[in-house]
Amino acid sequence: MTSANAAANLTREETAARAAAISLHDIRVELDLTGAPDASRTGFPTTTVLTFDASAPETWIDFIGEEVVRVVVNGDPQPIEWDGARIRVAGLATGANEVRVEAVGAYSRTGEGLHRFRDPVDGETYLYTQYEPADARRVMACFEQPDMKARVTFAVDAPAGWHVLSNQASVRTGGGDGEQAGGTQTVEFAPTLPLSSYITAVVAGPYHRVAGEWTNGELTVPLGAYCRASLAPHFDGEEILELTRQGLGFFDEAFGFPYPWSTYDQVFVPEYNLGAMENPGLVTFTEAYVFRGATTDAQHEARANTILHEMAHMWFGDLVTMRWWDDLWLKESFADYMGAHASAAATRFTGAWVSFAARRKAWAYQQDQLPTTHPIVADIPDLEAAKLNFDGITYAKGASVLKQLVAYVGEDAFFEGARRYFRAHAYGNTTLDDLLVQLEEASGRDVRAWSRAWLETTGMSTLSYDRASGELIQADPRPHRLALGCYALAEGRLARTALVETDIREERTAVELPDADLILVNDLDLTYAKARLDERSLDAVQEALSTLEDPLARGLVWSALWNATRDGELPAARYLAIVRRHAPLESNVGLLSAATANAAFAVEHYVAEPARAQERRAWLDATWQQTHEAEPGSGAQLAWARALAGAASHDDARAAELRGILDGDAPAPAGLALDADLRWSWLAALAATGHAAQADADAELSRDDTATGRTAWVRVRVSRPEAAARAAAWDAAWNDRELTNDHLAATIGGFHAGESRPLVAGFDAEYFARIRDAWAERSIEIARRLVVGLFPSSDSLEPVDEWLRQNADAPGALRRLVVEQRDHLARDLRVRALQ
Repeated sequence: MTSANAAANLTREETAARAAAISLHDIRVELDLTGAPDASRTGFPTTTVLTFDASAPETWIDFIGEEVVRVVVNGDPQPIEWDGARIRVAGLATGANEVRVEAVGAYSRTGEGLHRFRDPVDGETYLYTQYEPADARRVMACFEQPDMKARVTFAVDAPAGWHVLSNQASVRTGGGDGEQAGGTQTVEFAPTLPLSSYITAVVAGPYHRVAGEWTNGELTVPLGAYCRASLAPHFDGEEILELTRQGLGFFDEAFGFPYPWSTYDQVFVPEYNLGAMENPGLVTFTEAYVFRGATTDAQHEARANTILHEMAHMWFGDLVTMRWWDDLWLKESFADYMGAHASAAATRFTGAWVSFAARRKAWAYQQDQLPTTHPIVADIPDLEAAKLNFDGITYAKGASVLKQLVAYVGEDAFFEGARRYFRAHAYGNTTLDDLLVQLEEASGRDVRAWSRAWLETTGMSTLSYDRASGELIQADPRPHRLALGCYALAEGRLARTALVETDIREERTAVELPDADLILVNDLDLTYAKARLDERSLDAVQEALSTLEDPLARGLVWSALWNATRDGELPAARYLAIVRRHAPLESNVGLLSAATANAAFAVEHYVAEPARAQERRAWLDATWQQTHEAEPGSGAQLAWARALAGAASHDDARAAELRGILDGDAPAPAGLALDADLRWSWLAALAATGHAAQADADAELSRDDTATGRTAWVRVRVSRPEAAARAAAWDAAWNDRELTNDHLAATIGGFHAGESRPLVAGFDAEYFARIRDAWAERSIEIARRLVVGLFPSSDSLEPVDEWLRQNADAPGALRRLVVEQRDHLARDLRVRALQ
């Protein structure tokens, strides 16, 4: 078998030609997972039967696995022609055909295909599938493209006592006749309604289940929330099911189309590459959402947002699916918008749009300033490009401009357009135009002009107010509807005195405003743009940012400060001074967490070298002080304690105190829950500064010998500031094919831990010599982690520029990653030079 990306890649043109020649109807997939608990078994038998009409005598079927055993076309065995990714199928009849493929799939440890995990706590084995955009072919033979939908029937042999789940409810469960007589079961599921291959799913294992149901009076949907058995004591399944009921109630009414699938199961799975995946009726989530210890309300809000994001996909993406990955935004932008909208409208997390403005849009702003920026409606020539387009533009920028569209056409018209879209295209595939037609008919507005201005262009506007001329200035002009907030500073507090809404299109627009100490451009967050603060406004927020009562206004100010710092227009030292002064008074934990993360990044990336030690010490002291002075047991205290871990990995001035707390020789700050995750983060900081050794990591693992603990142990043991430790991490990252996806990430994190540059600079040349081979030989997910995670943070752009010159013929997706990392480095160097 070859797993080379070159063999596995699929282009838009060739898949379109295949779709024109093949009309797919039904797929039956039989999986034998009875041997999964046996670690020596690397693969599993998989049999796929595809029925379709053909207008050409041959085609190919996609499959990546250990072996193709037998191919039968219309009852006749066929010679096997398989290059490791594509099975050539010849002798097709004009009209109806049936192809049977018997093969052996490979269990995954990288989160792609059928992932197998053994729980170190109890030795139990857990399986789940993850396919997007093109890994269903690692489990079944299929036509791996979203526009070839089929009714899919799964039949799964698995160990008795396991939960076995798929997209539909099971219709038959019985004892199997496998080699473990009496110890197996066969579960067959009802055929799905037409689905794309990438959203089919199977989960199997002794998962812990919390059951419930949702009903609207006419329709009743069984609900299940699942996690590994060893995590059951930490699993708040009832909160998850309550959010699920709230979301289904909201979307049922908003979309006017009954929930399309028979069940709604949500499974929190180990070693997951994503936040979640919207498999219809069987959503999978990262286990990071199963909180093992103390949590902040912001963590619960983020989980609720993800739950509702994936639920929106049951309609946007699953019921109606984009034809090709160019229109990925048709599902992801809508789901990202709906996650925040439904959170605010239907759950206790009414401040969801504050978090969206502060965190999600920051992701979009960063992505949209890269040289690889792209329109929301992107040009996706192949699957490698599709994999990389699950980014801040497709998600958060798309959601931002949809929020503008809702304001433009009206919420009622927007949802009426969505309802018409679902009715017109249920179980089918669509493009941009299909949605615009429905929105125009529902609203009577010209949404095509909006599409051209926002969906089909790149970049963003930068907005500022010129007090001298009384004009709103827009760099890179676009049409905006926005608000300008005017705030007065009195007795140390900022209060809004006026709010002026206006429409702008040109570079300069006269807007008359009253005198104000703070002019907040894009108050209320009505548009997608970077907003600048003038010098008088900067002085006002430096004095009184934390006194703004509206958390959205504070979030917008925090965002403006951070964007100006990233662009080199606000000195990093001034930004850090504002954070140290006002973050301790920030009552919104989501905004606080964002501010502390940005401050830590600024210290390491934007502060010039001569001042970095001083800023590191100031930041360490701030995090230490607030960990002790924040309200005991509060989310703010926990946020500061987590920030302390990052600060202490670069400055060891508090190492003795941290060590004393971990060893029990000194008391922890009052109210602070020193749970396993926080202990590991503090221990990693000590390791990075040379104050913890291998024995300390081993001792901590004996306290927390769990999956999360073992991943943390991997990071701690390679974080020590020793050349041998970093060399071992480097070698393992590139050469140890047994590393799981999580352990690879931990290895890369340890390689860069603390003041790493003197220890790792010698590997720069080898990095550039290795990345093309890694891209060719490793899966896209693993190759991406290596290319991005190990990129050298040098003081010169010449090595990366030389690689780009010499590798003009490298795969486009690989060059995109390198170009983006180059841009991040160039920004660091440019901003540091401006300090």
